[in-house]
Amino acid sequence: MKGVAGGLCPPSCGLPPGYWDNREGQKVLDRIRALEGARVLVAVAGAPGSGKSTLAEALVQRLDDAVLVPMDGFHLDDRVLEARGLRARKGAVETFDAQGFAALVERLAVPRSEVIFPIFDRSREIAVAGAGVVAPDHRVVLIEGNYLLLDSSPWKQARYDLRIWLDVPEAELERRLAARWQGYGKNAQQIAAHLENDLANARLVTRRSSGADLSIVYPAHQPPGQG
Repeated sequence: MKGVAGGLCPPSCGLPPGYWDNREGQKVLDRIRALEGARVLVAVAGAPGSGKSTLAEALVQRLDDAVLVPMDGFHLDDRVLEARGLRARKGAVETFDAQGFAALVERLAVPRSEVIFPIFDRSREIAVAGAGVVAPDHRVVLIEGNYLLLDSSPWKQARYDLRIWLDVPEAELERRLAARWQGYGKNAQQIAAHLENDLANARLVTRRSSGADLSIVYPAHQPPGQG
């Protein structure tokens, strides 16, 4: 599966057939379409493995004037993480440029503005500057990431017109994340190390995220799948 900038994306869990034709799927679309303004920001948040990318990408495909901006473009480079002793914690909240992301959200809110943003290329494990573009005619900006609704600064200063939370039990997250890393060809020891980090991040996100306008609860939005 190809990402926004051409890099490999992790395996993800597909939405159930007909999801967008049923009441819940239509409710999500209707809430977004009802938002007023020349530029509206929609946050899609949840723990690692909750299906944020899957949902956000599906929404962009169904909204005529929408674009996707993943938070992952603000990963700190591996060299910075190594220097700070954080390489093993990559993906944790302290391994992102949170201030840079908050500044981007402010810029994205300006109506009819063009905004250039970085995109994380997972095939190379680096953020690529200038790889994404929000055009002036993009009215709906879907922003997805783990920490969007975190209760600490600068995350809590970000202003969104709609906040969507994906609620998935930890056991299901663990199953999906294990399948994700297995799909990358990781061995059992590597998978265990990744899971330890991922689940610690998931617990932080679940415990300290708040303010969602709309919660989508598993298994309503996704059946058992790969990631």
